[in-house]
Amino acid sequence: MEIGLGISPAAIPNGDPVGEARMAEDLGFDFVSTNDHLHGPSPTLEPWTTLSWVGAATSRIKMATRVMGVPYRNPAVVAKMAETFDRLSAGRLILGLGAGAVDEEFRAFGLGDLSARDKVDGLEEAIHILRGLWSAGSFTFAGRFHRTMEAQLEPKPGHSIPIWLGTYGPRMLALTGRLADGWIPSLGYAPPEQIPSMREQVIKAATDAGRRPEDLTCVYNVEIRVEDRGTPEVELSGPAGALVERLVGLTELGFSGFNLIPAGPDRLQQVDRLGREVLPALRTALD
Repeated sequence: MEIGLGISPAAIPNGDPVGEARMAEDLGFDFVSTNDHLHGPSPTLEPWTTLSWVGAATSRIKMATRVMGVPYRNPAVVAKMAETFDRLSAGRLILGLGAGAVDEEFRAFGLGDLSARDKVDGLEEAIHILRGLWSAGSFTFAGRFHRTMEAQLEPKPGHSIPIWLGTYGPRMLALTGRLADGWIPSLGYAPPEQIPSMREQVIKAATDAGRRPEDLTCVYNVEIRVEDRGTPEVELSGPAGALVERLVGLTELGFSGFNLIPAGPDRLQQVDRLGREVLPALRTALD
């Protein structure tokens, strides 16, 4: 059971993603994560830069991109970025990738319009390029969207960098089963009643590709708040004991981990309460 904490991507005066990550490490979380939405009126931090600062300020906790929109960055460059990040952080990177959900973001940054099929194909090409550059001495790839020509990436990663995908549609779920190391859907986009069917598609694709479905990490992104009374606007909220019970119930859907995203303005208090009141009780309940 891997349990992570979603640190704030907000670029505001009282924002402290490094402080949140240090707290998460001290409290025993397994990883921290942050999202990748670069466009819009809300002040935000770029995830790769943020997690680099986090990595330099921590020593044990893993760091996950949740998830990087492939159209934003050249996959071959990302392969080099990931190898460097993973090496300098002593193997603590989880590379979360997505096809890109918000078309307005890509149009605003001059990246054009991509159909749903284009996005899925581009994501699959990116994974082939990443894995090819991490393993082959010289790698050539000719896809519809991404290409390399006798590209050489040295040094190679010291271990297999895990790739987790945030996916929802049938083709994306099949891609996850065929190629990914993990699946990280969000409760807001994939409510619990939809998970069995979606996970079945992932498992079938993995089995058809000759893979062991149990080797795929399944992590649920969940917005959460610890408080005496629940808040309807928050996905999971209420007393710690009730939250632990809900999370244990969600593991019955096949999840092997959670990424807990604190809700509300009192983030540091919520991080502390999640780490002290929810995390140990959840581990005990699942032991």
